[in-house]
Amino acid sequence: MRVGRIVAVDEFPEARVPAWKLTIDFGDEIGVKRSSAQITNYPREQLEDTLVIGVVNFPPRQIGPFRSEVLVLGALDDELGVVLLRPDQDAAVGSRIG
Repeated sequence: MRVGRIVAVDEFPEARVPAWKLTIDFGDEIGVKRSSAQITNYPREQLEDTLVIGVVNFPPRQIGPFRSEVLVLGALDDELGVVLLRPDQDAAVGSRIG
């Protein structure tokens, strides 16, 4: 698991379940990865340039026409939907979660 910064949020109209296409920078060692994330309870503006925690060593998964390379972590809440797990302070992208 690593800290990443969301650098782009794109619509994903082809998804069966509402989702965003995220482009996430995980620093020099991991690089930029893409993820399909069912976190549409967050508006695009709230996601762009924010830190997230992602699992970077899972094999890529094809979701319709999109290749998801990273799993963004969140807690499942019955009322709120997915609540993102993220650092509460600024952390360097690529930092390991331990």
